[in-house]
Amino acid sequence: MKKSIILLIILTFIFTSLSTKTEAQDVSVYRVAMAKKPMKIDAKWDKKEWKKVVPADIVNYMGKVPEFKPEAQVKMMYDKDNIYLIFRVKDRNVRCITNKINGPVWQDSAVEFFFAPDGASPLLYFNLETNCGGTPLLHYNVIPRRESKRLTEEEIKQIEIAHSLPEITDPEIKEPVTWTLEYRIPLSLLEKYSKVSRPAKGVEWRANFYKIAENSSNPHYITWSKIDKPKPDFHVPQSFGKLIFE
Repeated sequence: MKKSIILLIILTFIFTSLSTKTEAQDVSVYRVAMAKKPMKIDAKWDKKEWKKVVPADIVNYMGKVPEFKPEAQVKMMYDKDNIYLIFRVKDRNVRCITNKINGPVWQDSAVEFFFAPDGASPLLYFNLETNCGGTPLLHYNVIPRRESKRLTEEEIKQIEIAHSLPEITDPEIKEPVTWTLEYRIPLSLLEKYSKVSRPAKGVEWRANFYKIAENSSNPHYITWSKIDKPKPDFHVPQSFGKLIFE
């Protein structure tokens, strides 16, 4: 435990030292609108609540660029108790076989949201990964790929999820298909594991959005905030972009 704390201190120092340089570059920024009222979670991209919300484009490829390039976007809002996200993916070669919570959903056609909700600790983050069939995985990371806490199935079920495709898609859908995924995350769930800078005007979180499909005929790794690494790796909080709540 002491080694982990020391390593975290060192990483935080490095992150802080580099932050001025990073801010001077083109840091990905997404401005999160406040929801006027709680909304129904139904995976409908074009419903009135999302109409005026500007999407973030997930366009930066890691590793080998696939033959077919999916088009992935995400929108985000918040209220006093929750954060809301909806993804839309114009896809092909879609496969989804994992239906167990905390299973290997990243191997399927999936989208992911990695976020650090404590503004004072940008290297401590959750990774919420959800396949196109609506099955999630959720961990809280203290040291990337070395020390994390897996949320329980009962806790994860507090996240309300809606999806346009069925739970299982097998065999793979070869032809073009557009799928959507929407969820509501209660802030109270996050507060069991982390300090949370409660969303309000001017509050900032660090985060990244991803699109992935490992076990398909068109494998790919795509990010919103660019990660400068030769091999695909999403667990890089130093490269998270900024969420600014309005």
